[in-house]
Amino acid sequence: MSQQIRPMANHPPVRVIAITGCDGSGKSTLAASLVNHLSSQGSTELLYLGQSSGRIGEWIGSLPIIGAPFGRYLLAKSERVHDRPSTPPGNVTTLVIFLLSSWRAYKFRRMLTKSKQGHLLITDRYPQAEVAGFRVDGPQLAKTVGGNRWVRALRKREQELYRWMASYPPQLLIRLDIDEQTAHQRKPDHKLSALREKIMVIPHLTFNGAKILDLDGREPASKILDESIRAIRASLSSTRV
Repeated sequence: MSQQIRPMANHPPVRVIAITGCDGSGKSTLAASLVNHLSSQGSTELLYLGQSSGRIGEWIGSLPIIGAPFGRYLLAKSERVHDRPSTPPGNVTTLVIFLLSSWRAYKFRRMLTKSKQGHLLITDRYPQAEVAGFRVDGPQLAKTVGGNRWVRALRKREQELYRWMASYPPQLLIRLDIDEQTAHQRKPDHKLSALREKIMVIPHLTFNGAKILDLDGREPASKILDESIRAIRASLSSTRV
């Protein structure tokens, strides 16, 4: 089991509908459908709150000459933490992971700003501070132990970032359940071990006391959408009372 870490106290829920679940559970499909259906009732935006390592890797890979090999090198460094968490990370690995977490925190700040302006945000994924690891949207450096003073300082700072983000629970969190066979059929390019870890951990996360709607990701997309919309409308209506 991944390392447990302590979350901060709650702020009031923010005007955000978060969607979480294992890869292949239908998060992206549901998020896009919700934006399409809710936009007619007010300003609604979609925001991806993953750590974006794949997208950052694509950007690094597009740089001339050194881009592709350098991008593969950096992301391999980050991914190695999943496989060898007991090995103290080096300076480069630590920096890469910390920058990915800082990028997620930057997107989270944008989300808070838009929420305060009255926009309804639909997020694909949501950061949590209960269990370590990027695979479950927690702090990655918290999976590691040891390291020099600089590594330990960045590990502590990353944990603070995630505790800060987790202190803002969403208005409603929709959690999509899936079994590993179905998930792997839908996402055959993903490691089965990674899917298994997410399926084991995500159902037990509380997201710091957020209101959670659990749905079966194997159900038809139309049924999942209908149930989600009903729950969202009920949640938003209760905040206006």
